[in-house]
Amino acid sequence: MAEVVLYHHAQGLTEGVKAFADELRQAGHTVHLPDLYDGHTFDTLEEGIGYARTTGFGVVKNRGVAAAEGLPEALVYAGFSLGVMPAQELAQTRPGAKGALFFDACLPVEEFGTWPDGVPVQIHGMDEDPFFTEKGGDLDAARALVASTDQAELFLYPGKQHLFADSSLPGYDAEAAALMTSRTLTFLEHA
Repeated sequence: MAEVVLYHHAQGLTEGVKAFADELRQAGHTVHLPDLYDGHTFDTLEEGIGYARTTGFGVVKNRGVAAAEGLPEALVYAGFSLGVMPAQELAQTRPGAKGALFFDACLPVEEFGTWPDGVPVQIHGMDEDPFFTEKGGDLDAARALVASTDQAELFLYPGKQHLFADSSLPGYDAEAAALMTSRTLTFLEHA
């Protein structure tokens, strides 16, 4: 079974993120769930992004990186949207990574150097999510990552929702979330 560090999205450590972590635990995986927002959660994505902006995106990312200190090296790094920042940095720079799972976001690989050999990655997003497909260039970064290694997979789900797998948010898409969770569990079985 895999050991996972799962980072929450810009709305904070919501009940939906906790529920997803619990699904992974029920499948036998160990899941660490750091709170990068010191207990704050937000009703809207805009409010959460505002908090991250005020706190500093670098500060939030660094909290995530620091949360992995003291944990074993053989980890799978996973993140939802904003949480992809520390997950991707650690997957690319911390020795011993067993894999990476990026939900709703992907940064250009060059941000942290190169993609490490032997580290598989899955990227999941909705095909019409403006945050994933337009605003930040995440889809382009995901496609470039997939083109750079045979250990990367990109899964696009029909829809426009960002954070579609968080069951506590209005944009939750049960069908897409179930498929994403199934693919995630298959990934973790081999990590």
